[in-house]
Amino acid sequence: MFSGFSSAPAGFQFFFVLIAALVIGGFIYAIVSGTKTWISNNNSPILTVDAVIVSKREDVSVHRHGNAGDVTGAHGYHTTSSTTYYVTFEMENGERKELHVSGKEYGLLAEGDSGKLTFQGTRYKGFERSIRHAETAQEESIQELKYRQE
Repeated sequence: MFSGFSSAPAGFQFFFVLIAALVIGGFIYAIVSGTKTWISNNNSPILTVDAVIVSKREDVSVHRHGNAGDVTGAHGYHTTSSTTYYVTFEMENGERKELHVSGKEYGLLAEGDSGKLTFQGTRYKGFERSIRHAETAQEESIQELKYRQE
């Protein structure tokens, strides 16, 4: 099968097999872990609770790729990036839950907003802002601006 492989030094053969096993093991771990999370979320009830947004964060990943498949960079590089958005909610019982949200949802949510959070396990399902809280926050902002102008 690999006639040249058997003539390679024993150390090379060992490390080649070790690296291949680690790569395959990593793929298997990722698949099993993702499947476990998916099953756990599917078996979790859909809950709607009162919550307040206590923080927001972004995780930006930047990747450089060689043009024309050239990893040496002789043909230059192009860069791609992706952003993952997270929002941390605090429930009435004091428990905090950080959930992955879409970019659109992230832009619509603000720290300090309160309302009804709907989630299933680690899946964000939605957040319905309390209008009364929004009006109160707007009034507080107006009063703070008046205070600064005095």
